Amino acid sequence: MSQVTTNVIPGTQEVVDEKIVQAAVLEISHIATLPEITLKIIRLVEDPNGTAQELNKGISHDPALGARILKVVNSAFYGLPGQIGSINRAIVLLGLNAVKNIAIAASLAKLFRGGQLCPGFNARDLWSHCVAVATGTQLLARYIDLGLPDEAFLAGLIHDIGIMVEAQARRPKFVEAIERMESTPGLSLRQAETLALGANHEQFGGALCRMWKFPAAFAYVTAYHHRPMELAPEHRTLAALVHIADIAASNARLGYVRTVESGQISPEVLEAVNLTPQHVENMTNQLPEALQEPMAMLGEPV
Repeated sequence: MSQVTTNVIPGTQEVVDEKIVQAAVLEISHIATLPEITLKIIRLVEDPNGTAQELNKGISHDPALGARILKVVNSAFYGLPGQIGSINRAIVLLGLNAVKNIAIAASLAKLFRGGQLCPGFNARDLWSHCVAVATGTQLLARYIDLGLPDEAFLAGLIHDIGIMVEAQARRPKFVEAIERMESTPGLSLRQAETLALGANHEQFGGALCRMWKFPAAFAYVTAYHHRPMELAPEHRTLAALVHIADIAASNARLGYVRTVESGQISPEVLEAVNLTPQHVENMTNQLPEALQEPMAMLGEPV
């Protein structure tokens, strides 16, 4: 089987067997795809002329999504008086971006089903970690006035989606990778994945984002969140923020933490996004409280 260089970012030296990656990603497409309604919601929310009424009309064609939105708006977190039974009212109360996040998370959560796959890995723990990284990335984006808090949240939420490609499409090999990592001191998850599957979760995640036609920034995040400095400066910011939040969430023991390869954040990465260790400490201290809303909104995979 021929080795080819991936072309996510021209000029990198990353080598992967593209056939291995594409076969797994195509198999995943039968398990979980972004439904047309989710894509439509993304377009509506990102359209300056999009309205709550148009959003309501689209959601009305997906009863399961409508039920999830009502469940969120009526959750104890929001503490609203009385039950909200109108999707239109729920959209107004939650806001368009929150509804977009719920729709995307509902699609993504399908990949995180399965619970305990082996003694060393639980998909629900990975979901909790991804929500924590999403929240941390959003906080960091606000510190540097990035102006894209919603995009930052989604970038963090999907950063490890390549792991779920492996877990769903290549479960026995993925379990082998986890067992290898657990039994071999110093072996990282990416190294164990490559030994067992022929590629790692960054490569699977980047390919899935491209297949789902996510914005290029998300493909950069999924494919380079462990090594953001390999990206060109103009593509580096989101991946670097996710990288920092990933390490901070791991150090705080939030969810599944074995994906992170070092507890230390490189000064070079911090400097690239104009952050300091104090910013990271502040974000980590804010995380427990900041996590309450997204956990109420996104919940557990169902």
